[in-house]
Amino acid sequence: MLTAATPAEDGRTLIVTRTLKAPRELVWKMFSDPYHLAQWWGPKGFTNRVETFAFRTGGKWLHVMIGQDGRELPTDNDIVEVTPPRRIVFRNAPTDPRIFGDNPPPGFTKTLTFDAVEGGTLLKLVCVFDTPEHKDAVVRRGFRDGTNESFDKLEAQLATL
Repeated sequence: MLTAATPAEDGRTLIVTRTLKAPRELVWKMFSDPYHLAQWWGPKGFTNRVETFAFRTGGKWLHVMIGQDGRELPTDNDIVEVTPPRRIVFRNAPTDPRIFGDNPPPGFTKTLTFDAVEGGTLLKLVCVFDTPEHKDAVVRRGFRDGTNESFDKLEAQLATL
């Protein structure tokens, strides 16, 4: 049941949730430690290189997702808020939109929350776009599926720890 404090998906908001069978502190570590983050971030078939990771409110995170074909997709993130072990807010944008040709993905704000639940952690990603058109463009690019693939990789990584 949604409460007033729980955002609902609408024309500018996209929500992806996953319940992970791991304690909140461990799930938090998978996001807050660049070594662990590089092991699972991104959709199936992508690897990562974390180049900058100043994990704090006002910090920066630059990572490069690398496709199976070797294509590199650098993304720069401004970290808006870090509230351990409950919440991370960041805004992303491609470092060089030209690498996407005439269809660069829009920047948008992502809020990750980590809630301890029986048997694990409820991870919630809330993405807020500047316009409904930006959301539609990201959805057409496969963002929801890619995020779920990334969370699949996170689950697999957690199972090895």
